[in-house]
Amino acid sequence: WERVGRPDDFGSPAAQAAGQPQPGSPAAWSADRSDDFGSPAASQGAAGQSGTGQAGAVQGGAGLPATGPEAWQGGFRHPEHTGPYGVPHQAAQDHTGSPTPTPQGSAQPDPHVSSGRYYLPPNSAPTVLRPRGRNKVTAGVAALVLAVGGLAGGVGGYVGYQAAEDARPVTNALNQAPPAHQTSDAPEGSIEQVAQKVLPTVVQVQVTGGAGSGFTLSSDGLVLTNNHVVEAAADGGPMKVQLQDGRSFDARIVGRDPSSDLAVVKMEDVSGLPTAELGNSGDLKIGQQVVAVGSPFDLNGTVTSGIVSSLNRPVRAGGQQGTPDTVLNAIQTDAAINPGNSGGPLVNMRGQVVGINSAIYSPNSSQSSQGGSVGIGFAIPIDQARRTAKELSETGKATQTVLGVQVGDAPDGGALVRDVTAGGAAEAAGIKTGDVITKFGDRPVDSSDALVAAVRSRAPGEKVQLTIGKERTVDVTLGSQPVEIR
Repeated sequence: WERVGRPDDFGSPAAQAAGQPQPGSPAAWSADRSDDFGSPAASQGAAGQSGTGQAGAVQGGAGLPATGPEAWQGGFRHPEHTGPYGVPHQAAQDHTGSPTPTPQGSAQPDPHVSSGRYYLPPNSAPTVLRPRGRNKVTAGVAALVLAVGGLAGGVGGYVGYQAAEDARPVTNALNQAPPAHQTSDAPEGSIEQVAQKVLPTVVQVQVTGGAGSGFTLSSDGLVLTNNHVVEAAADGGPMKVQLQDGRSFDARIVGRDPSSDLAVVKMEDVSGLPTAELGNSGDLKIGQQVVAVGSPFDLNGTVTSGIVSSLNRPVRAGGQQGTPDTVLNAIQTDAAINPGNSGGPLVNMRGQVVGINSAIYSPNSSQSSQGGSVGIGFAIPIDQARRTAKELSETGKATQTVLGVQVGDAPDGGALVRDVTAGGAAEAAGIKTGDVITKFGDRPVDSSDALVAAVRSRAPGEKVQLTIGKERTVDVTLGSQPVEIR
C-alpha cells in the first residue's frame, strides 16, 4: 500500500496470425506465439482448393468445381486411382456430390452431347433433344439483341445515377453557425454541479520536494490535509498554499497527527475564503457515487469520479522513507487517485466532504518511482478526521483512541493479545495476554490491523463489546492518549 505523494505500461495482447494454403495443396494449420498474458494464440485452417486438369484428381474444400475434362466434381473424398474418364477401377459407395458408379466397360463421351454435372456412364444412351439449325440462328440473334439492349440500359442507368449524384448539394460542418452558448445551471446531483461547488474550496499545498492537496476549513485560511504532505515543512521549511484562482499564500503548520495521517495548516493574511461542507461518512453505502478532487501530478483542480468500493477497509499505508506506517480505517474507492491527490476531498453527490484521499494500491511502484491509479484508492472517513482536525486546529495536538493492548496476528485469524497495558481499557475489561479478539462490536476482526483500524474509527470514551475467541464477550470503554510526534 502506498501513500499518494509524487510521481508501466501493460503489454497489449499479441495478434493472431495464420498461414494461407497454396492452391491445390492441403490446408495448412498455423499458430502464432501466445502473448505476455498467456492468452492462447488462435490457429486458422483453410480448405483445399480445386485442382486443374488432372485426370482422376479428387477435389477438396467446400465443393468448389474443378476444371479440365477429367476432373471429379463435388464434395470431400479421399484420393484414389482412377480408370478412363475419371471412373474408379473399383466402384465405391455413393456419396452426395461424387461420381455415379459405372458397370464394366467404357465408352467415349459424345462430343455433341452435354452430360450435365456428371460424366455419362459407359453403354448408356440418353435421349437428347437437339434444336434444328434455323432455331439455333434465331436463338443466337435473340440473345445478341438482348445482350446489346441490356448493355445499353446499364450504361444509361449508370450515367443517370452519376448525374443525379453530382447534382446533390454539398454540406460542410465548417460552414454551419456555432450553437448558442449554454446558460442553464448544471443538473442537480450531477458531477458537473459537484465540481462547481467543491472546486473553489480545494487547494494545492506546496512544500520542498513536492506538493499535495487540501481543502479549506475556515474563511480565514485553515486547511485540512494529510500529515505526509506537510512533513517536509515540519521543521520550519517553506510551505505555500495555492487557490483555484491562482493566488498563492505562505502557510504554516498548526498541528499534525502521524498516527491518523492528518494535519491542519494556516494560510497567512487571507480572509473571505469559501469553505468546504463536511458530510457524514457513516451514511455511505457501497456502490454510492463519489467524486475526488485534487492536484494529481501537479495538475491543479482535477476532478475524477467513481463509487464507494468498500467500507471499513484496514489499510497499512507507508512508502515514504523514514515515515512510520499508518493504519487507516479507510473508504475504498475506484475514483482515480494519483500522487498529488493526497489531502484532497472525497465528496458525495451533494458536494459534502466524506473522506480525505490518502493512499492508493500501487503494484508498479518502487523505491525510485511511484505508480499511478489502478482503481483502488483509500480515503480517511470524515467522521474520524473531523474530531482530529478540531483538536489540531484548537490546540495544535491530537489524542488517539486506544484499547490498551499490544497485538499481533493470530494463527487462525483474529488479533492475538501479546501485552496488556496496566490501568488501560483492556485490563479494566478483563482482557488478558493470550486472548484472541475476533470481533469489535459487530465488525469481524481477522488480523491485528483490523483491530487497530476499528479502534481508531471510534472516539475516546465510547463503549464497545468485544468477542474473545468464539463465544466469550466483554464490554470495554475505550481510552485515549496524546499523540507523540517523533
